[in-house]
Amino acid sequence: MSSSSPAVNPQSPSLKTYFKTPEGRYKLQYEKTHPAAVLHYSHGKAVSQLSIAYLKEKPANQASAAPSTPSASGVRSAAARLLGAGNGSRALSFVGGNGANRVVSGSSKIGGSVGTSVGSSSSQLVANYDGKGTYLIFNMADTLFISDLNSQDKDPIKAINFSNSNPVCHAFDSEVKDGHDLLIGLHSGDVYSVSLRQQLQDPGRKLVAAHHYNKDGANGNSRCTCIAWVPEGDGTFVVGYADGNVYVYEKCKDGTVDCSFPVIKDQTQFIVSHARSSKSNPVARWRICQSSINNLSFSSDGTCLATVSRDGYLRVFDFAKEQLKFGGKSYYGALLCCAWSFDGKYILTGGEDDLVQVWSTEDRKIVAWGEGHNSWVSGVAFDSYWSAPNSEGNGENVVYRFGSVGQDTQLLLWDLAMDEIALPLRGPPGGSPTFASRSHSVHWDSVIPAGSLQPAPSMQDVPKISPLVAHRVHVDPLSGVIFTNESIVTISREAHIKIWMRPGHSDNSQSNSPDAVAPIAILKDKPVVASSIKTSGSSYKQPTSVIFS
Repeated sequence: MSSSSPAVNPQSPSLKTYFKTPEGRYKLQYEKTHPAAVLHYSHGKAVSQLSIAYLKEKPANQASAAPSTPSASGVRSAAARLLGAGNGSRALSFVGGNGANRVVSGSSKIGGSVGTSVGSSSSQLVANYDGKGTYLIFNMADTLFISDLNSQDKDPIKAINFSNSNPVCHAFDSEVKDGHDLLIGLHSGDVYSVSLRQQLQDPGRKLVAAHHYNKDGANGNSRCTCIAWVPEGDGTFVVGYADGNVYVYEKCKDGTVDCSFPVIKDQTQFIVSHARSSKSNPVARWRICQSSINNLSFSSDGTCLATVSRDGYLRVFDFAKEQLKFGGKSYYGALLCCAWSFDGKYILTGGEDDLVQVWSTEDRKIVAWGEGHNSWVSGVAFDSYWSAPNSEGNGENVVYRFGSVGQDTQLLLWDLAMDEIALPLRGPPGGSPTFASRSHSVHWDSVIPAGSLQPAPSMQDVPKISPLVAHRVHVDPLSGVIFTNESIVTISREAHIKIWMRPGHSDNSQSNSPDAVAPIAILKDKPVVASSIKTSGSSYKQPTSVIFS
């Protein structure tokens, strides 16, 4: 998009092609979607989700033949350990749309070299393609689409059809050794792992060289709801299901071997069961709750797993110890999405109460809630690349930037400065409402016991934050938001994607280029450390005002 582009989107006259923030304008660079011929008959079964995948350059000694035997992934980079967050991601790769917070470094355009778009009548991919690139992976109805993030072509370059069920979730891992870096979960409960590069090489519209797990409902017929690689997990991944179970798989094991687990005696209790046979896959079943697991997300080091479910609870687990660390309830209805901060100290959740909630993993409780959406919050993510203006990286008054999207078609950006949050004050019954006679609410003084699920505290006892920016970015309800090093990517339930360039980035620059890794280098030298919340009266501050664009 050139600088002379109109300020109003011609396809949606009521929508602007930019929105303002204190650091400048975010501009709509281009849009992507599925071909118009895709039917919406199964829209209710599969809301469109988005993953961003960084495909590394093919090693010179790697043959372009069939995939090798599944093996564990190697040691992750220091940048991955520092910045990767949520849904089993690493730095330099994105996984999962709801709750996805990732750091990505993409590459040059490949749209022209790989082949024409799916919408073209002559779609042929180059069989010996071995380049690198950054790709958008999204689902719609019975099809999984792959688009080149850096190409201005609106249509995807690859479409994969599923004849028996619909894809509902997916996850990408750039660090695997055997090439099977993409996971796909279906409404039927089946799970596949495939090589993204091989799918791009193949001109057909079916999966090629796929590994199949939970074939024909071997572990039950419940539908997949979310899927994630385990960071530092040596090829381990987890799948959340609508029946309240989370299954742990090992990619190196045969997914067709029958497995059995002990009968669940108490459906209301959290319990982890291991497969009776060492050859079984999945290797473990986590009985989380009696309602659907709506989303799950891993901390960057893979030590902790967060889940949100239909019963309205956030649950945080020690993944290695298989123990519940803490949990808390929404103010109303189900929780739909979650995401970890890059330092693992905070978790975002959103759901049917139209609120965004911030949870402290150290204090094991909610520490702030945000109001700004007019409908359900369907996606949240921390912005790992953003840094506060004039930030000196001294670890004091650290500000977190995060985003949220909802069914109200809005993208909201928030700044969270934990040292500047206005702490609620509560006075004694009948006392004078002065600062001298009031004390902080019991919520802040209480110590939440480990391993417990807590009810939602009074909203008067928790600090309220307001969005920095509220912008209507789509005409359809939104389902996900992801931050890259040069842009914000949003997706609607109908699989319409928009890429918003950050202020200061040229419209003609190569988005997400492999050289754009400055944020990683900066954070490696200056680790992000969030200060604890101040409890003195001097920390009181008015909430940030909203900028409506």
